[in-house]
Amino acid sequence: MSATSGPSTPEHHRLDATTSRAADWKHWGPYLSERAWGTVREDYSPGGTAWEYFPHDHARSRAYRWNEDGLLGICDRHQILCFAPVLWNGQDPILKERFFGVTGNQGNHGEDVKEEYFYLDNTPTHSYMKALYKYPQAAYPYDALVRETARRGRKDPEFELLDAGAFAENRYFDVFVEYAKAGEEDVLVRITAHNRGPEKAALHLLPTLWYRNTWSWGRDDTPRPCLNAAGSNHIVTDHAKQGRYVLYCDGEPQLLFCENETNFARLFGGQNASLCAKDGINDFVVHGHDDAVHPERLGTKAAAHYRFEIEAGKSAEVRLRLTREDFKRPFAQFEQLFDERKREADAFYAGFQPAALDSDEKDVQRQAFAGLLWTKQWYFYDVRDWLDGDPSQPPPPPGRKSGRNREWPHFDANSVLSMPDKWEYPWFAAWDTAFHCIPLALVDPAFAKRQLLLLLRDWYMHPNGQIPAYEWAFGDVNPPVHAWACWRVYKIEQKMTGRVDTDFLKRVFHKLLLNFTWWVNRKDADGKNVFQGGFLGMDNIGVFDRSQPLPTGGHLEQSDSTAWMGMYCLNLMAIALELARTDPAYEDVATKFYEHFMYIALAMHNMGEAGIELWSEKEGFFYDVLHLPDQKGGDAFVKLRVRSMVGLTPLFAVETIDPELLERLPRFRRRMDWFLRERPEMAKLVSRWQVEGSGHRHLLSLLRGHRMKCLLKRALDPAEFLSDYGVRSLSKFHEREPYIFDVNGTEYRVDYEPGESASGIFGGNSNWRGPIWMPVNYLLIESLQRFHHYYGDEFKVECPTGSGQYLTLWEIATELSRRLTALFLKGPGGERPAHRRRDLHQRDPHWRDHVLFYEYFHGDSGAGLGASHQTGWTALVAKLLQQCGEYRAGARPRATAETLMLSNKDLAEKK
Repeated sequence: MSATSGPSTPEHHRLDATTSRAADWKHWGPYLSERAWGTVREDYSPGGTAWEYFPHDHARSRAYRWNEDGLLGICDRHQILCFAPVLWNGQDPILKERFFGVTGNQGNHGEDVKEEYFYLDNTPTHSYMKALYKYPQAAYPYDALVRETARRGRKDPEFELLDAGAFAENRYFDVFVEYAKAGEEDVLVRITAHNRGPEKAALHLLPTLWYRNTWSWGRDDTPRPCLNAAGSNHIVTDHAKQGRYVLYCDGEPQLLFCENETNFARLFGGQNASLCAKDGINDFVVHGHDDAVHPERLGTKAAAHYRFEIEAGKSAEVRLRLTREDFKRPFAQFEQLFDERKREADAFYAGFQPAALDSDEKDVQRQAFAGLLWTKQWYFYDVRDWLDGDPSQPPPPPGRKSGRNREWPHFDANSVLSMPDKWEYPWFAAWDTAFHCIPLALVDPAFAKRQLLLLLRDWYMHPNGQIPAYEWAFGDVNPPVHAWACWRVYKIEQKMTGRVDTDFLKRVFHKLLLNFTWWVNRKDADGKNVFQGGFLGMDNIGVFDRSQPLPTGGHLEQSDSTAWMGMYCLNLMAIALELARTDPAYEDVATKFYEHFMYIALAMHNMGEAGIELWSEKEGFFYDVLHLPDQKGGDAFVKLRVRSMVGLTPLFAVETIDPELLERLPRFRRRMDWFLRERPEMAKLVSRWQVEGSGHRHLLSLLRGHRMKCLLKRALDPAEFLSDYGVRSLSKFHEREPYIFDVNGTEYRVDYEPGESASGIFGGNSNWRGPIWMPVNYLLIESLQRFHHYYGDEFKVECPTGSGQYLTLWEIATELSRRLTALFLKGPGGERPAHRRRDLHQRDPHWRDHVLFYEYFHGDSGAGLGASHQTGWTALVAKLLQQCGEYRAGARPRATAETLMLSNKDLAEKK
């Protein structure tokens, strides 16, 4: 069956051909990282000080071991050959080869890129891509950014490039970088620089082609590759395995060559392996060192040097073509091909974007997809080689074998992965990846499935079943959302294309069983179905650092960890039931996860039959419980009464079962009936199984109606969790009532912090004490929709709390979705709340339609915070907009009550 049975466009055909391996339109893509310096992979220091071992100042002069970086560049899927634009304004102390930012230790809120750039368009096969970099005409303020950032504390906002005056009087260039594919290995490049300033300004454009250094480490016997000048305006590549490419450069640029090798003389006072090191082109252009480049015009790094004087309001353009073919007229039909690929991109998105979305909503959704597709990155990390060191390099320090990731020697990644943010987080994170795959499934389900499968493969997953978290600590624990993502991607593909890929479900299911077993064996300390897990992605949300030994001793019984495991059971049950439609053997496995879910529900109600609940009936909320060994031989339990997203996670563990499915699976039905009959004390805790709901469905949930209403009363209260822009991670209640816990005279406290946190817990760059986070909000919306599938339109809850307005659960999910999407959309005054702290982004015509997708958002104002290009999980807004447009068009009636659209301020005034 075709991968797509929906719209048929040239981009769909390219996707189909690539998925079936009839062609490889994805061989070239935006797989070049935007930061390789300061990463774990490049760190060979004694103490694991990655930021200091390989700083930005080394990047232009020092060969990378594991992967390359560049500014809005591309590479092949194995990163043998790389291409990226390089800029110089005649003022900067160095060429602009890569984005600059402060390190995790320099930043007052952790690492932070200090640049202005935007991902504007992209297609799944990267047949057309467009991005924008805003390059100041004055000298880039490297030192000023570091100094002012160091002066600021955790209670101060981050000092950005805009704050430094780099764009005063519009003295900057808008540099648009576009790629269009004429064929699988034929890439056209167009770089257009617009002078937005009031006067003529100089600009040097240096499109650069280079080989990743694979020859300096003693592990690759491939002959050293070479780039050569062929005539005055094109560069020919020569690689023993990859073969030959030609980079055609329009016009008559000066071709410059050096080696992608470390400048030992500059960095360490040593002797260079070659005369023209990695920074040779930089030294030639910026400092006029003629001997820094090869006079023979050959090497492993090359640039085409264009010089422009651009009048105010005018532009300059550079055209290039990277191809395997020989052309006499490489730029014939150049503009026509770009126009064609752009029209095809428009047709691809028009094929599934709901017509009911307005133009701004469509633009935001398309930019979210663009960012999601631009943040693919080739990720290379062989932990065994990294621990051992390379034959031709000095041996790593002795402590390395007892340091970071030592327990993961099997890990060996060499693939294109979806990154959270290619500058701030240029490495995969397991639970981020799960959320990335939801919007990815709308545009490229095959890639989404591959991402999920990769993390379960033998060279990623630990032999004990643990899924690697992220490169700073593979052994950390992320929430177990992988099964949920697999199930959702399967269902999204089925809806979008009609394909029922049960082979995918089977492949992931058997590996997920291993991971589930790991959780049960490793994170249930007492074997009583109440789970731990540490920080679980919500870094500083607790009163203690949940990933470290507690200052009180003992351990935490975590509401979120236990609820996540309840959700995990239901996800695996849903997958098993789907597979049981065609293979009855899966009915028994589905039964196993149903029963395990029931035992988890009982444990949350009565831990270890000790009468201790994670639930507080008085406060209508779930809390973590501190489990302390009692000196007299018994145990003590203390509820940590922090009202946070931890207490809302039990809402996520919900599933409905249609009667048609039960009729098809009689063994599963009989076992369920027996269990509920023989275990009535558990059945009454979790569901109204015996009472059919809307459409004769049955409900499985950790919450019966009463507890769900209690949680929603707080979640939908503007004085607690409900912001104008989504649900906060911590209740605003703690603004006036901070939670304080005393341990032997030391005070531990949780305050409501709607923006960047002043807390030093979990490294000091942890912000779960008030901001709005897209992934958990998305899960909450999906959960409410599933509850509505059972309860129907008769079940209503006050929303917002205190408004007197009662809405169905579907209407509440719709309202939360509206609030979240409003972060990025123009309001009545034309402003986007996510850009609230950036005046230029709101009013200037060259800025206001370019959207940034932040890591998280201020709990009161909605201003974007953290990583500014996190079109990893924040691209979930694309899925919300898709659903919004579909339901607006008539799939479901929209809520029309007046107060549905009230802001918290409006509600307060009305009351």
